[in-house]
Parts: sequence; structure tokens; C-alpha cells
Amino acid sequence: MGALARLLARRGGTGAAASTASRASSASPARPRSPEGLLHASGMSIEQLRIAWIAVSWLLTYPDEETLSRHAMVRELASRLPEPARGGVLRTIALLAERDPVVVQEEYVDTFDTRRRGCLHLTYFSHGDTRRRGMALLRIKQDFRAAGLEIGAEELPDHLPVVLEFAAGHDPARGAKILRSNRPGVELLRLHLAEIGSPWHGALVALCATLPPLDADDRAAVLRLAEEGPEEETVGLDGYGLDGDAGDMAGQTFASAPSGGCGSDAAAPGPVPLDLLRGRP
Repeated sequence: MGALARLLARRGGTGAAASTASRASSASPARPRSPEGLLHASGMSIEQLRIAWIAVSWLLTYPDEETLSRHAMVRELASRLPEPARGGVLRTIALLAERDPVVVQEEYVDTFDTRRRGCLHLTYFSHGDTRRRGMALLRIKQDFRAAGLEIGAEELPDHLPVVLEFAAGHDPARGAKILRSNRPGVELLRLHLAEIGSPWHGALVALCATLPPLDADDRAAVLRLAEEGPEEETVGLDGYGLDGDAGDMAGQTFASAPSGGCGSDAAAPGPVPLDLLRGRP
């Protein structure tokens, strides 16, 4: 993605963002259905969306030396974003800069690899350990293929930094569709990071600012996830009972890690985040 970053860094103004005051409205907005509607529902221009997505993708990637070296570039890119995306990105960078790099790496693993609520695999929130997850993974892989990309067998296509990099650098419309399809999981992740005081919370604030406002169905799904956790099946989980590519993708979630790359030490159900109890996810 170095070429993309250089391209974004060379470009000039990104255009004025539309007002985001409607995001605070208590009325549930109509859910955008078309690819065009998804891209414009946040009020950001497509270039602003691409900048936000690549910035958040890099912030949510494991913070090795190469990733941390990108923070100066991410800070520059964030200056071209409207609020609250700009503030969210800059807040995460500032908090990470205060920590020793080794501490950042340890905190990253503790946040995203050992806690199911911190899972970065989108379909785990949406479908849990069920047969439907294999189909959801296959649909994402097909979106990648339609854009001319093949993802390696060593990683799942629903990993959030991968989806964001795809949306930013290859196909914003398909990327927005994947994110919208998994909106409740993204929101629960944001709420969880806020609850634990994570430095990566700002990155999720920025990501959510690029997505359509939550509707009533989203809020109900987030509340259900918070109270019950993702679904599970106890029968037929070997390949999820699916044939062909869907079965391969489902089985790959087990080959990658417990719960498809999500921590197994902490159960997903737990206290409902305070913002949900207040009706303001």
C-alpha cells in the first residue's frame, strides 16, 4: 500500500464534507441500499473515505516497526479528514506515541487477540461459529476476486485491516458493502474499546464516521451481541456442513485460530456497554 499512501499524500484538497449533524439525530435513518448510497451516507467524499480507511487499516495492523513508522504519514493524511474522523485518528496516534513500542505490541495482542469482543474478524460478530459464516467469508472473497484480487490461504478475508485496505486501495463500493453488512460488529468493537479505555478507540471512532448512521435494526443487533455474544452451533461444525469453497472458507477459520482468529480466553457475552444502555450506540 506504499503507492496508495504516496498517491494520497500528493493529492490536494479533499473537498468539503457535508454536515454530520444528522448522525446525532434520535430518529432512525433509512438504511442506504445502493452502492452509491453507502458511499455517500456518511457525508464524506470518496477520497476522504479512502484516506480514513487506509489510516484506520494501518492503525489496526499489528504494530511492528514498519507499521509504527507509518504514523507520521497517517497523521498527515488525517489532517485532510473532517471531524470526528480526524480527531479519532490523531487521538489514537497520540496515545500510542506515549507508550514504549514493546508495550504497544503487548497491549495490541491483549486487546485484539485474547478478547472476543476485541475480535478484528468481522464475520465472527455477524455469524459466530455457524454455517452461515462460511458463506459470508466466501461472499467477501468473491468481492475481492471481482476487483481482481486473491487473498492468501494464510489469512481470512474478513480481517478488518484487510477489508479497509481493500476498500481504500481497490474498490470503495464493495468495501463499503462489506463494512455495512457487518455494521453491528464494528459498533460493538468501538463500544468495547471505549469501555476498556483502549488507545485504539479513536481509530474505531474514525471508522464509524465513514459508515451510515445506525438504524433501529443495527441497534437491536448490537444490543443482542452485547448480551448474548455471537451464535454458536454444536452440530456439523466440521467444515460447517458446507461443500466447495464455502466449506473451505469455514474450515479455514479453525485452521487460523480459535473462533476464527479471535481470543478464546474470554467469553463474548458480558456487561452491556453503557452507551447501549443509554440508547446511544
